[in-house]
Amino acid sequence: MQTAHFGPEVCDLIGNGPLISLLEKSFSFWDKLSDLEKEALINNISDIKYEKGTCLNGSDDSCAGVFLIRAGTLRVYMLSEDGKDLTLFRLEPGEVCILSASCVLKLIRFEVLIEAETDCRILVINGPFFSGLADRNVWVENFSYKVAALRFSDVMEAMQRIFFLSVDKRLANFLLEEMETKETDVISLTHEQIARYIGSAREVVSRTLKSFYVLGAVELSRGGIKIVDKKLIQSMSR
Repeated sequence: MQTAHFGPEVCDLIGNGPLISLLEKSFSFWDKLSDLEKEALINNISDIKYEKGTCLNGSDDSCAGVFLIRAGTLRVYMLSEDGKDLTLFRLEPGEVCILSASCVLKLIRFEVLIEAETDCRILVINGPFFSGLADRNVWVENFSYKVAALRFSDVMEAMQRIFFLSVDKRLANFLLEEMETKETDVISLTHEQIARYIGSAREVVSRTLKSFYVLGAVELSRGGIKIVDKKLIQSMSR
């Protein structure tokens, strides 16, 4: 973790106009706040840089705060007792993570871990402050549960794929989603990383990718996986 900037310093760093614009775009309740609430919210924001691989929360920090991603990608996952992890979803710039603040979602007991998949720049809103704001402002409360519901939808989709889709279909879906999200036909991820994302083992992913290669759907190299026949991958995903 690198230097953190707090409260008014965030305005100095980002600029008051750009910061307000970002908050308006990311938080649908912004125009429902009073001027005092808006000022208090800004004063409870930390602008923090996280290095790749950093765990942003843990069992001893269940109310780490509400995260607004400025740059980079976060991976939200669960960890089993024997050390196996399951990726639930990933968050990109402009998205909000509220599962990192259990004190806001008092009726939900859902422990997850959050990792900086890349170097990240995160606006972190103080958890207890945001919780109090949600208690006083129904618009903030509604926003919190709406975001949580969307994330649980992602979780259910991840579970459905693991339980009901074969590995080749899960892998094909993952490759297509990466192409769309990253806007490139080259997936620069290791087989181990992909295995974590789709809930499989590295050996199984490597074997499945080799079969995709034999069919002419992908090219494999040390630099990653290149999609050479998108239509074929799409047919494999169904």
